[in-house]
Formats: sequence, C-alpha cells, structure tokens
Amino acid sequence: MITIKSEREIDLMRKAGMLVSRMHQFIKPYIKEGITTKELDSLCENFIRSHDAIPTEKGYEGFPASICASVNEEVVHGIPGKRKLKNGDIITIDVVIGYKGYQGDAAWTYAVGEVDEDKKYLLEHTEKALYEGVKMVKPGNRIGDISYAVQKYAEAHHLGVVRELCGHGIGKEMHEDPEVPNFGIPHTGPKLKPGMVICIEPMLTFGHRDIYITDDDWTVITQDSSPAAHYEHTILVTKDGYEILTPRLDN
Repeated sequence: MITIKSEREIDLMRKAGMLVSRMHQFIKPYIKEGITTKELDSLCENFIRSHDAIPTEKGYEGFPASICASVNEEVVHGIPGKRKLKNGDIITIDVVIGYKGYQGDAAWTYAVGEVDEDKKYLLEHTEKALYEGVKMVKPGNRIGDISYAVQKYAEAHHLGVVRELCGHGIGKEMHEDPEVPNFGIPHTGPKLKPGMVICIEPMLTFGHRDIYITDDDWTVITQDSSPAAHYEHTILVTKDGYEILTPRLDN
C-alpha cells in the first residue's frame, strides 16, 4: 500500500534525511587509502547514535553493520570488514537513518584518491542518471516515467542497468510501496501524488548488467567484475514537483 505522508511525518522525514546528508558529509574526508570499511562503519555508527538516531540497516534481516560499503565491482550490500581501501578504488556508502520513527536513505559512490577515466565516467553518469529520474517527479507523472528516464540516460551512455534491484517507497519503514525500477515504460505504474516519498537509486555498471550474490548472502557483485556505482536520494512529491530530502552538502 502506498502511503501519503502528513505534514508532521514529512517534517520528521526531512530531519531524518538531513541527518543522512550530514553523515555523508562527515564521512567523506575519512574515505582514503588505508582505512578499512569496518572503520568507516564504526565512524558512521558513532555519528548516527550521537545525533539520537538509529542506524536502521544494522540488524535488518540479520545485516551486521550500520552502513553498506560496496567497493569496485560490488554493486550493493557490501558488508564492512577488514578490507583496506586502495588508491584508485571506488566505494559506495549506503545508509538508512531512523529518526523518531521515520527513515531517510541515500547512497553515494566515492573515489578513493585518483581513479581511472573509466571509473570517473561511471560515477559522473550514474549521478546524472539519478537526476534524470528525479526530474520526472511531479504529481500526475507515473513511476514508469522515472524508470524510463534513468534507463534512457544510462543506456545512451553505454552503462549497464542492474534490473534485479530497485528503488522504493520509504516512511516508517525502510522499504515501502511502490517499487521504483531503473528501467521501464513511460506513463505506466503508480501515479505520483503529493505527500508520497520515494527513493530513486540507479545502480549502474561499466560493463554488463548481470550480477550475482556472494556466499555471505548479501554482497551483490557484477558477473564480469566490472566496476559499479550507486547513487540514491530520498524524494518527496510536492504539489508542484519534488523536494530532495537528502541534499548533498559537499558541493
């Protein structure tokens, strides 16, 4: 069931979303060669809890960490551990923060030191694909309009669109209706209405779109080992367009 949020709920989701934005701003300077993904996770958890908020991902269906930390060919759901970042890596930090019962969710892919031109291209155009989807958010449009905009941009730039994973509604729960795929047909799917809150999150690859799940039952990896990027915002449908509840603060 798709829920329409009240003004009170929207206000709490703004606060949750801003905490997500601030956490990304906080962690960015630590993303350097030599740090482990577990150290990044600990820093993020301490930040979240110090702001009277909850790392929603920790314990979700048994997930053991406060963030997903996905490196290079890892598309999503990477479990933080002993892996040390190296110059030239890319890493996606995906975090969901609960504040007074409501959730904010955003992912960003970061370069570690100097990355090659292929990875720069992947990051640039995955981010732009996200905003192509965001631009389609307004009352009367449909989920398929968002999905098609992401797919059209990604495929025009020769990037693989992962189809097994998608965006979603969000509110009291991390994952709510509707699903928001990154491919689709315009003018199809649920109609957007003011008060809906959704997460748009392109997951694109520099190679083929095929993926598999590793033996840890969480980490999703590209089948051809090509690098992947993942960008996500929490978006409110307003009466005349949209509001990004997880704005970037590092631009």
